[in-house]
Amino acid sequence: MENDLDMLRELSLAERLGRLHRLWRTVADLELAPLGLTHPRWTALWKLCQRGGRLGQKALAEALEIELPSLMRTLGQLEEQGLIERHCCSQDKRARIVTLTAAGKALLDQIEDRIMVIRRELLTGISPQELAQFEDIVHRISANALGKIAAQNEERE
Repeated sequence: MENDLDMLRELSLAERLGRLHRLWRTVADLELAPLGLTHPRWTALWKLCQRGGRLGQKALAEALEIELPSLMRTLGQLEEQGLIERHCCSQDKRARIVTLTAAGKALLDQIEDRIMVIRRELLTGISPQELAQFEDIVHRISANALGKIAAQNEERE
């Protein structure tokens, strides 16, 4: 009986973490919508910037943890907005390199400002120590999950 209760608590925690992610994303999307950005667009720009502003399409998809076909439409939209450019890779003509344009870099400054305001608002009332502890716990749960996935993949091979 106690194991059942523990399982329910774990499911509840997972559900709450999922809800927190969705709520945070919704708040960010509402704040960034006036800039002409959807979640896929601003996260692609953000990740591209974090990776140096120049990255292969496949590497960007991997960094975003999405499939390349899912990223292609978003990149087309960002290109139409003049925020990125795509060029053939000099080493592999089949590969495409994505780079931020000056307009994309300028927009990222606005995105960063708005994201930092959102972060401050959502973390109101949480001390730096509490936040550090929460981040550590989330990191440990993620590490445990990755270990479990790796072990299951090894068993299958």
